[in-house]
Amino acid sequence: METIDHKLSVAPMLDWTDRHCRYFYRLMSSQTVLYTEMVTTGAIIHGKGDYLSYNHAEHPLVLQLGGSNVNDMTECAKIAEQHGYDEININVGCPSDRVQNGRFGACLMAEPQLVADCVSEMQAATNLPVTVKSRIGIDDLDSYEFLHTFIEQVAQAGCQHFIIHARKAWLSGLSPKQNRDIPPLDYSRVYQIKQDFQQLQISINGGIKTLSEANEHLQHIDGVMIGREIYNSPYLLANVDQQIYALNQDVITREQVINLMADYIDTYVSTIPERGSHRAWHVLRHMLGLCNGLAGARQFRRELSDCAGNENANGDTLKQAFAKVQQRNC
Repeated sequence: METIDHKLSVAPMLDWTDRHCRYFYRLMSSQTVLYTEMVTTGAIIHGKGDYLSYNHAEHPLVLQLGGSNVNDMTECAKIAEQHGYDEININVGCPSDRVQNGRFGACLMAEPQLVADCVSEMQAATNLPVTVKSRIGIDDLDSYEFLHTFIEQVAQAGCQHFIIHARKAWLSGLSPKQNRDIPPLDYSRVYQIKQDFQQLQISINGGIKTLSEANEHLQHIDGVMIGREIYNSPYLLANVDQQIYALNQDVITREQVINLMADYIDTYVSTIPERGSHRAWHVLRHMLGLCNGLAGARQFRRELSDCAGNENANGDTLKQAFAKVQQRNC
């Protein structure tokens, strides 16, 4: 199996990391590993939409899969391989009620043998690496011994890469948003997992806001995953190839990103879809934070937001909003 370098990755975020968002991110970093939104096995097997479509520029690209039926997970792994994904990641970290009711997400931490069976069968049926994204614990199952046992059992089934959100999850009493903020971070526990399983690739997730913080974590573990900080301030990705992957190349400017995305938007809105409509807002909504840190960033966000209901919005809409930011920063 070919492996990809997970030094820096963007977390799978439901309703956010769709194909337009990922294309936008890829323009700013050639190396960052991108993940799909979580896609359930039911959607892939029984859904009428194409939940696995992507732009080939997005590679390296990982499909995050939600499910727990071994046969369904294996069938979806085969389909993902046919679509050309680079890896599959099993969601063992989401604490939402809807996910629990489907018997996947963080509740699967209590069933390591089931996760192990999924990993084993999926990898046996395909040439794709299968990874696992988990928490450090759930509810009262939050000891280091519990996490160690979970990692050990799933690793024995062939999983070589674990992404660990350094917070436990409460499966009842907290919303998914609260579960991202209220349980305290415990980075040292993830570091200890790496010490105990040095043969495994261990990535860390949770509360990381800067590339300097990412580099500090990389002194202890193999990879860093950042989610909402990148979504809110996506231009952070423009320095990843240089600061994380040590590539000697120029940093793409915001203006270059704007021009490339304007072309992408024009192509998208001019394409006649099978159903519904292709509106610029489907792309622009992911770009609201591109100018954060610059004078005029608030106006930029407002102008893009105001175009949400405009059927005629296109690439020029983006360029015009950015031109006003440029005037403020001359």
